[in-house]
Amino acid sequence: MKTLLAATALALTLAACSQEPTNTPSDVESSAPVAADAPPTAPVASATAAPGANDRVLTLEGLGALRVGQAVPADSGWAERGAQASDGCRTITSPEFPGVYGLVEGDMVRRITVGPRSTVKLIEGIGVGSSEAEVNAAFGGFGSEPHKYVEAPAKYLTAPNAASGDPALRFEIGKDGTVSAMHIGVEPQLRYVEGCS
Repeated sequence: MKTLLAATALALTLAACSQEPTNTPSDVESSAPVAADAPPTAPVASATAAPGANDRVLTLEGLGALRVGQAVPADSGWAERGAQASDGCRTITSPEFPGVYGLVEGDMVRRITVGPRSTVKLIEGIGVGSSEAEVNAAFGGFGSEPHKYVEAPAKYLTAPNAASGDPALRFEIGKDGTVSAMHIGVEPQLRYVEGCS
């Protein structure tokens, strides 16, 4: 009987010592319970992921931390740097994005412009230097207007939703038939042709 009690005690002690280790905080953050019959899922990107290629993609929401309809982020590199400013409108730039500037009115970003010195592109791969044919293939139904300062075939191509009040896309096509600038923003700032006017 003593032998049976000793063997039981030893078995319980060994079982307690071989339990799974408790998760550290870093283990808990990277693991989640998964049902036995659940299909495998792709890893979820961290909200604090390092800046990457997506920061160089212009979307209808904005570019990097700069967002249309929001204030300029205080901790970003976006600021006035001797650029155009008036009582109601100012332009901002960032050393991180050469050739790009933002228009701010009413303390909110209203437009972001990607110009000739920039490598920023849309998710579709369209950027400064893309052909008008590439733009038309990617974005059907854009309205065309003559360019204010450059002779035809230069023009503006504007998304059909521009008048809705939502952020929209506008291209400037140069005399050579390629994109010379891209703008995302809201009306009327989307159609400004001289920075703040």
